Amino acid sequence: MVVLAASIVSKSGKVLVSRQFVDMTRIRIEALLAAFPKLVGTGKQHTYVETENVRYVYQPIEALYLLLVTNKQSNILEDLETLRLLSKLVPEYSVSLDEEGVCKTAFELIFAFDEVISLGHKENVTVAQVKQYCEMESHEEKLHKLVLQSKINETKDVMKRKASEIDKSKIEKNRGEKGGFMSLQSMGSGRIESTFNDMSISSSGGGGFGSGSGFGLTTDIDSFSTKSKGRPSSSATAPPKGLGMQLNKTQKANQFLESLKAEGEVILEDVHPKAGPTRSAAPPLTDPITLSAEERLNVTLKRDGGVSNFDVQGTLSLQILNQEDGLIQVQIETGSNPGILFKTHPNINKELFSNENILGLKDPNRPFPTGQGGDAAGVGLLKWRMQSVDESDVPLTINCWPSVSGNETYVSIEYEASSMFDLRNVVISVPLPALREAPNVRQIDGEWRYDSRNSILEWSILLIDNSNRSGSMEFVVPPADSSVFFPISVRFTAAKTFSDLKVVNVLPLRGGPPPKFSQRTTLITENYQVV
Repeated sequence: MVVLAASIVSKSGKVLVSRQFVDMTRIRIEALLAAFPKLVGTGKQHTYVETENVRYVYQPIEALYLLLVTNKQSNILEDLETLRLLSKLVPEYSVSLDEEGVCKTAFELIFAFDEVISLGHKENVTVAQVKQYCEMESHEEKLHKLVLQSKINETKDVMKRKASEIDKSKIEKNRGEKGGFMSLQSMGSGRIESTFNDMSISSSGGGGFGSGSGFGLTTDIDSFSTKSKGRPSSSATAPPKGLGMQLNKTQKANQFLESLKAEGEVILEDVHPKAGPTRSAAPPLTDPITLSAEERLNVTLKRDGGVSNFDVQGTLSLQILNQEDGLIQVQIETGSNPGILFKTHPNINKELFSNENILGLKDPNRPFPTGQGGDAAGVGLLKWRMQSVDESDVPLTINCWPSVSGNETYVSIEYEASSMFDLRNVVISVPLPALREAPNVRQIDGEWRYDSRNSILEWSILLIDNSNRSGSMEFVVPPADSSVFFPISVRFTAAKTFSDLKVVNVLPLRGGPPPKFSQRTTLITENYQVV
């Protein structure tokens, strides 16, 4: 007996499911199944049809035919037994015996057919065995999972119990060592409260009590959560003088804080921060003359490719420490980028710059201003600007591919960096839909962090150079529209600029050796987005 194929076809000849058990071309099986409806006669008692090469053994199932295609040498009795077994399996997997029901469970039916027929020969199985094989249920596996879960739950219970015992022992120890507070009960009736103003105790869990919180004799000291000893401690800032507590309370509070410090607590006394945003301080100047070339990058890329906006604005500034070094001129090289337009400061000699690439004041007897005026970036000498629509000028391109599959959205993000720059401290910020938990990051080249408050996934790469000009990240979130993941924001810095401006020399106007100078070159992103 050799079964060539097992199929389910409609009475009009449409093939719904077909499984071949021998090597056959698709054209061959389609031709055999297409010929079957023409061979079936009406009013015949038998359920098989023979042609010159094959035999069709079939059974009507409502508006469908369950069909076996065999060779003519096959045992018809065994074929009929196989057909009966398949006819019992079809209703087990297909809820409705029509075209829609069979198509929905096509793969389940094919798997069941495979369990009954192997390489064209019938297996000695029953309907119950076929269902068990297809479901692949294992009592041993279920038992193993139950044992494993019970061990996990038991471990969690032990962990909670140990943590509770540790907390209680710390509380008892603190109460025993701070008996001075308890002895106050004999000094008066009622409840004595001690208020600690302008003080907060920092801990690893963020616990503690803040400014103006009171605590009395019956207060539980669970709010004092301790840091692990030996870990790097936060810097403690002393409070301003005159803002401490009154005389009789200060001594007891100091004793209490000193005992906490001896046990490894980190005490951080509250100091009101200064108004205004903090700004990272620039490295201190060590050379007499410092020239800083800075370019700020504003780029808007389209999510489907192309550049919507590309704008580079650069400045060259001069900082002089000593007044005697003010009478100078600066000779520069401006690189070979034809798309950059330079513009000098109004006090700079434009003809001298145009002819010799030398930056000097119109009045050669007038020195450049000196000193560092706080946050001042120095004296501006030169500005330049570059605009482009050429995608090859973009230092970093981002491709984002969201795709919804079932109840999940798969998001693949890829970056490609130009070989012109080595990018540092790259952060790619991807907005996400509101999530209850962090996204499932399945693959990433670099590090990631989820900002739950702003619902943003940050992809960080410390350095992009020739070893990693391209990289990718893939994560999964619940189903969401593709527009949710835009605009993507990018931040990075580079030690090279588009202008490739270099300071060649600093020329003293009073003669003598040229003064020592240094040059700082920085490219930073001001607004870099993929929309």
